[in-house]
Amino acid sequence: MLSPGMRQTDRLSSILEQLAADGAVAVGELASRLGASPATVRRDLQLLEEQRMLSRTHGGAVARDVLYELPLRYKAARHQGEKKRIAAEAAARVTDGSVIGFTGGTTTTEVARRVVDRRGITVVTNALNIAGELAIRADVKLVVTGGTARAESYELVGPVAEQALERLNLDVAFVGVDGITVEAGLTTHHEVEAHTNRTMIDRARRVVVVTDSSKLGRVAFAQMCPIDMVNELITDDGAAGTAIRGIQEAGVTVTVV
Repeated sequence: MLSPGMRQTDRLSSILEQLAADGAVAVGELASRLGASPATVRRDLQLLEEQRMLSRTHGGAVARDVLYELPLRYKAARHQGEKKRIAAEAAARVTDGSVIGFTGGTTTTEVARRVVDRRGITVVTNALNIAGELAIRADVKLVVTGGTARAESYELVGPVAEQALERLNLDVAFVGVDGITVEAGLTTHHEVEAHTNRTMIDRARRVVVVTDSSKLGRVAFAQMCPIDMVNELITDDGAAGTAIRGIQEAGVTVTVV
């Protein structure tokens, strides 16, 4: 059970996660699980309905057809401490003069924020939010792919993005995922996003997955790449030992922070 008094952002994220998993939620069950009053839960559901994230029903809500992933603004509130530790460790992999690729995602965004003090780096990204943060850094050479923007992840995807990436060579790509297993490899919710991210992975000399432990053992809709294309996984200490061992046995270096 989650603790009482949790922030609205955390409640909204939890509601959307349950909808993504179960397809429906009930006010009474949510109130008990979130430590909130039924009136508070109803207001949360109304807000999410206004944002077209769900459809309210008598006593609860059901997922809209488009709900298959959490928007980035809600993901950002989850596992913040873990993501910051992962990002600090990942930034240590970046040396002056490197060419670095970043896919979209909350953890990759944290990594990008921590490499700006490196000298002479080039950053290649298809993530609009990362590009927006780094554009003001005069000492960072920023390359943005172009492509079709996805509101859920702030990523530019599709043939235009992929054509831009195909002509570049990256020293390291930091990749965010919605799921990672030995059998399914790296997965995400959207097939076009997966294809674009695969192009970035193909162009990188080294591939580093940065993700909190909640994504280990999960399989999302679309594969980005098989596990044998990954050099290193950086995750937090909430990861199950069996999940880590399986990934290590597949030849991936696993760093736990």
